[in-house]
Parts: sequence; C-alpha cells; structure tokens
Amino acid sequence: MNIVIDEKIPFLKQALEKMGHNVLAKPGVEICAADVKEAQALFVRTRTKCGASLLHGSKVRFVGTATIGYDHIDSGYCAANGIVWANAAGCNSGAVLQYIQSVLYAWSKIKNRSLEGLVLGVVGVGEIGSKVAAWAHEAGMRVLLNDPPRERRDGPDGFVPLSRIAEECDIVTFHPTLNPCGEFKTYHLAGPVFFSSLRRCLLLVNASRGPVVDNAALKAAIESGVVGDAVLDVWEGEPDIDVSLLNKVFVGTPHIAGYSLEGKMNATRLVLEAFASFTGFQGELPLPELAPPAQESVVASSLSAALLDIYDPLKDCRALKENPAAFEELRNNYALRREPVSYKLCVKNVGKC
Repeated sequence: MNIVIDEKIPFLKQALEKMGHNVLAKPGVEICAADVKEAQALFVRTRTKCGASLLHGSKVRFVGTATIGYDHIDSGYCAANGIVWANAAGCNSGAVLQYIQSVLYAWSKIKNRSLEGLVLGVVGVGEIGSKVAAWAHEAGMRVLLNDPPRERRDGPDGFVPLSRIAEECDIVTFHPTLNPCGEFKTYHLAGPVFFSSLRRCLLLVNASRGPVVDNAALKAAIESGVVGDAVLDVWEGEPDIDVSLLNKVFVGTPHIAGYSLEGKMNATRLVLEAFASFTGFQGELPLPELAPPAQESVVASSLSAALLDIYDPLKDCRALKENPAAFEELRNNYALRREPVSYKLCVKNVGKC
C-alpha cells in the first residue's frame, strides 16, 4: 500500500515499512494533493488540513491523525467519500497534565502563593480535564467542572455553568475540543462576555486549541487587570502569533504541551492500531520499547520541586519570547520531554523514594 505521512510522527515510517508498505514522509505543511493522489492511506498531525482540496481525486481511504484534536479533518467530506478516519484520543493526556502541573507549580513558586485552597475551574472534562481535576484535588484545590456535552450525556451532578466558573475560580484552565459552531460551540468560549464576568481570575491557562480563547479579549483583560496572569500553549493564528500578547503572558509556549516521548509513542500506537483494524493486519505492531531517561532518578524536597526538575516550562517560554518568529521551528524540532512516570522520584519531605 502507498502511504503518505507527516515526517514528525515518531517511529511511524519504520513501523509501516516493516508492515510491508511504501511510505513517503514529508513535513506536514508541505503534504499536497499531488503527494496523496496515488496513496491509499495518510497519517497527519494538526498542520495538514484533510478536506476536499487535499483528498479529492485521490485513492486515500484511511486518514489517521496522531493527535487528540481533529478539527483539521473534514469529517463530513470523509464520510461522504468513503474515507475512514481515526484520531489518537487521550494519547498525550499525561503530557498535558505534566504541562499544567509544571506551569501551575512555576506560577506558585514565583508568585509565592500556595495552590492549596485555591479554586480551579476545569473547562472541558475529557481525558485531559479529568486528569487535571483529579490532580488538583490531591493538591488541595477546590475544583469546579464545566462540560456541557458531558453534562447532557451524564447528568448535571458534578458540573457547573461557565458563569459560575467565572464568578468563583481563582484559576481557570481550558481543555475542550474546538467546535466552531452549533449548540456546544467552543470557538471564543472565553470571549468578551466571559472576561467581563470574571471576578478574581489570578491565572488563566489554555492548552486546548487557540481559538477557544479570544486572544484580543484576553490581551485586553490582562491589560485591565481582570486577568492577573495567563499561560498560553495554543494561539489564534499560530504560527503567526500576537507578539504583544506573548510578551504579556506569564508562560507562552509553541503548542508543545502534549509533546512528551510517551505521548508521541501513544499517538503512533493508537493510529497504527486503527490502521491495522482497517486493513485487517493481524500481527504485532512493530514499535520499539522506550528506553529509560538518561537521568532516571530525581531527588527533591517536594513533589512540585521534583516535577519542575523534570520539566521547567519557563525554558520553553524564554525560547519563544526570544524568537517568536521561530514558533514553527521550535515546535517541529522540540526535544521531546519525558513524563514523570518514566522517572524514579524521591520526595524527601513525604518519605517517598
């Protein structure tokens, strides 16, 4: 089978070739209609828009995206043209949790303000949001959850409206999928109405999709003091981001919250499993085992210190603020970090080694 892939999906080219396929690997932004015309399958990330302009007239019958989000895939076009598609749901939830933990602990350290006792609002309670909420409970925070689609499906218990998040939460973190329209629209979910209703937002975090937060409205809210600090990993218009907003946020990073080696391996495995099911492949997927990190043990005085020792988001922030034009380069050449689960942690003050 002829297959076109984004060259930045780790381990995929080797695995597909071992499964007997012919593979063309290219940068995701460069994959074009001529490349996929004779291909039967396509593996992408968010930078490759999979709709009529790319797929019309091609032989593609399977599209796999090694990402949780799938707003770059025209699902209607795929359904109408007999194209099966699959995403890697939950693949990088551990990596995004690590990012949220690290930026909140970094904020807590620099601001000299304990997270314990603060109220955290989690907007979008899928696999990532659920993990963030569970960790926040353990960290001593009070947690409010907002997720209208889940509330519709599971019932109202445990969920609150966005207006209550705005009124009560010290920290708000966004994790919904991007829905441009419809009943559960999330495009500019945090827009002028949301910001005008905020009461005491010390920190706002967006690690979902850029347009979930209206960047112009956020900038105005920071300038007016309605939002004390902000963390943005995703941006409207990226990679051409608002540099003036970048210079105002506490942490700004180039869409790398989910970029751990474990998360990337999970994504590759999940889309390969979907592809194997599509093709009827029965063998074991030829993926390597991940080696342990070079420095496997981390000794620290607290869990927060240990997690910041493993990953300091301020380094990624400095790199982007020093060269905003390198957004895409920083993202594409990111040195994949390792998640805490890969380390042996020794936290002295709680006796866990």
